[in-house]
Amino acid sequence: MMYQGFLFDLDGTLVDSLAVVETAWSKWGERHAIPASEILAFIHGKQAITSLRHFLPQADEATLREEFLWLEHLESTTVEGIVPLPGAKALLTYLTEQKIPWAIVTSGSLPVASARFEVLALPRPAVFITAEQVAKGKPNPDPYLLGAKQLGLAPERCVVVEDAVAGIEAGLAAKCAVVAVNAPVEAAHLKATYSLKSLTELVITPTTQGFTL
Repeated sequence: MMYQGFLFDLDGTLVDSLAVVETAWSKWGERHAIPASEILAFIHGKQAITSLRHFLPQADEATLREEFLWLEHLESTTVEGIVPLPGAKALLTYLTEQKIPWAIVTSGSLPVASARFEVLALPRPAVFITAEQVAKGKPNPDPYLLGAKQLGLAPERCVVVEDAVAGIEAGLAAKCAVVAVNAPVEAAHLKATYSLKSLTELVITPTTQGFTL
């Protein structure tokens, strides 16, 4: 299959922010007497507001907004311990040099995603999709459909790179090819197009019409 562009998830795919995410949500859980294990089993790959609605089903929108801002501030101001995942920086640098279009498509908000992306020490891509830009986040296909649209490409010609079940589901629902990187065991049934342990295993062959994997 010939592809023309990449759509990258950020957390867990390009940067390792797991400790920061889980610490922030665990602290939030303490405020509401919700066990951390219950929270961490649900949140990964989803927009924060989706998780807040799940755990606070009776809360009104004003309350949810306050809780979201509390979490956002904590996550966007805590970057210690966040590091690029193996192969991430080299891969994005290579795509840029080869003029292969790529975008970031994350469930994080703009402040949080911006802080995380800075860890890569790379120029920001022209297409940077965050939670504020989509009404329905992952596992719905909307974020990846928007990313493909802003790249000017058909979804079928885009390769989604994801680590979380919700993101893999979103990429497949958008009719993109999906590279699952170090995905959890429970993602196996989703049948991603390609499954890798690390971005260092990804082999890209440029052609005059795009690239192959």
